Amino acid sequence: MLDVIEDTRNEFKIKLTDKFEQEVIAFLNTAGGNIFIGVNDKGNIIGINGDIDLLQRKIKDKIKDNIMPSTLGLYDVVVLEKNNKKYIKIVIARGNERPYYLKGMGMTPDSCFIRVGSSIQNMPSEMINNEFSKRTKNSLKNIEAPKQDLKFSQLKIYYEEKGFNINNNFLRQLGLYTDNGKYNYNYNAYLLADNNDISIRFGKYDGNNAVNLIENEDFGNCSVIKATKNILNKLEIENRNFTKIEYPERKEVKMYDYIAVREAVVNAIVHNDWSNEYSPKFELFNDKLVISSNGGIQENVTKEEFLEGFSLPKNKELMKVFNDLDLVEQMGTGIIRILESYDKSSFEFFPNFIRVTFPFNKNKFKSNKIKLKHNKFTEIQNAIINLMKDSPSITQATLARLLDVNIRTIQRNIKILIDKGVIRRIGTTKRGEWIVQ
Repeated sequence: MLDVIEDTRNEFKIKLTDKFEQEVIAFLNTAGGNIFIGVNDKGNIIGINGDIDLLQRKIKDKIKDNIMPSTLGLYDVVVLEKNNKKYIKIVIARGNERPYYLKGMGMTPDSCFIRVGSSIQNMPSEMINNEFSKRTKNSLKNIEAPKQDLKFSQLKIYYEEKGFNINNNFLRQLGLYTDNGKYNYNYNAYLLADNNDISIRFGKYDGNNAVNLIENEDFGNCSVIKATKNILNKLEIENRNFTKIEYPERKEVKMYDYIAVREAVVNAIVHNDWSNEYSPKFELFNDKLVISSNGGIQENVTKEEFLEGFSLPKNKELMKVFNDLDLVEQMGTGIIRILESYDKSSFEFFPNFIRVTFPFNKNKFKSNKIKLKHNKFTEIQNAIINLMKDSPSITQATLARLLDVNIRTIQRNIKILIDKGVIRRIGTTKRGEWIVQ
């Protein structure tokens, strides 16, 4: 049984029905939500019989071919399994080009739908006209790129590495041209191009505030996909271990949860309000990592809904590319993944930007027994080996204190290990280090 009920955000279906597109449109026009197929009205998983891959394709074709305007980047179809029964979850975001309607029928109450409670209703004419009048005119797909001599070799390589076939319609299929009839590159194309002037900066500070900047790198001026990967690589390298040795245990923990940070980085870039030409910021302090993106929460989405994963992609074409290249695992799960490791207070909301703070995990050590490296050595000798490996500059006095033995015992065992070629000393007595062979 699912852990959700059928309500304004969730719809259960035993099988794919003729009204499927209407359900999708209702979510697009309202607040987004999920459609589960292979689940009965009570939330019990019935499972799906037959070719599940074929069913996935049918679902995607129905959404893509039968709904207007384009739903590109606004939905995700995933196969899940519980108790050996497979079912499908369709995640639908709230569209930013409302009203959505059945293709070929126009924007009328007979083809436009909204979600009310756990059911759908026809959208009144007044609401249709109101939504159409508010339709976003400055979406990135309608903003011309500041320069048109763009190249896309990086983007094409990423797609080819994922097994996609690149043809002459590649850029058009990704929605990288304006819809004004001029066929110029739009701002999405500019972000994804090899040769843009987008600056994406990483700053590292010596301290707990933005005073003493010791490292300032720009990962931009290239495809935003390449910039994202470079930022992720940098943050993975910076994610060092905190280690505390209390023999016979070595306690260690990473500075931050990289999976959560990865989701925050991708969210900051995909959902950034690029229309104002401000980029996200990535700042590393002595006690925290801070990620800031421009643009507040989307219209008609509360903080509580945002933190539950209900939000629409501000840049749906960009989301589509990130999803194609496996930088987004499943739409709407990024916030949930972050909250698996950090609490909601990590998020701060402002009218024009969102900030996520990841405090370092200094007090969340995980204990690991120090493993014996050589069975032929005594326990104390193996402990010396491990401690020297973890801290090459460790002193004999520190070894004696940690192992609760006198200094002569340490000196005697060190001589044995040196004679056997297991360890050696380089440098002076005060400034040297131990090398474990």
